[in-house]
Amino acid sequence: MVFVPARMFLTKGVGVHKDHLSSFELALRNAGIEKCNLVTVSSIFPPNCKMIPRDEGLKELKPGQILFCVLARSDTNEPNRLISTSIGLAIPHNNSNYGYLSEHHAHGEKGEKSGEYAEDLAATMLATTLGVEFDPNSAWEEREQVYKSSGHVFKTLNITQSAEGNKDGLWTTVIACAVLLE
Repeated sequence: MVFVPARMFLTKGVGVHKDHLSSFELALRNAGIEKCNLVTVSSIFPPNCKMIPRDEGLKELKPGQILFCVLARSDTNEPNRLISTSIGLAIPHNNSNYGYLSEHHAHGEKGEKSGEYAEDLAATMLATTLGVEFDPNSAWEEREQVYKSSGHVFKTLNITQSAEGNKDGLWTTVIACAVLLE
């Protein structure tokens, strides 16, 4: 049996707790996916896959379900330490082709920068697969325009969660996730 996801949604969360694992659990709860058994996969956005709203996707989840996802996670117990995670997405213009998802885990990086990096990474992977020529040393905003004007890259986006480490040294965990559904 071959499972090729037909739908996908993005979610994110943050959790704080004295125990490292409990902090992760609270981040999963905040993201709405705590009741599932997560199986992390690599970074392909399937052909003909449809993006659906988070709320619509969460309604379909069943306790104990095996759930395939691309997961980015970062955590710290260092007070005030900035952490962020991002999932970047690049969707091809021709939806019968596959796209790319990227995950980024960062310390000391603001959410906006983390999100841009993940989005850029996914777009660059897709662009190189499609043969789009670009200057890899140019700024993201310039490459984004090249990718989109090529006619091959239809859409790029990211979902990002950032937080500062708890001031009292409790574990702080942030996650960003692309959830793949039938």
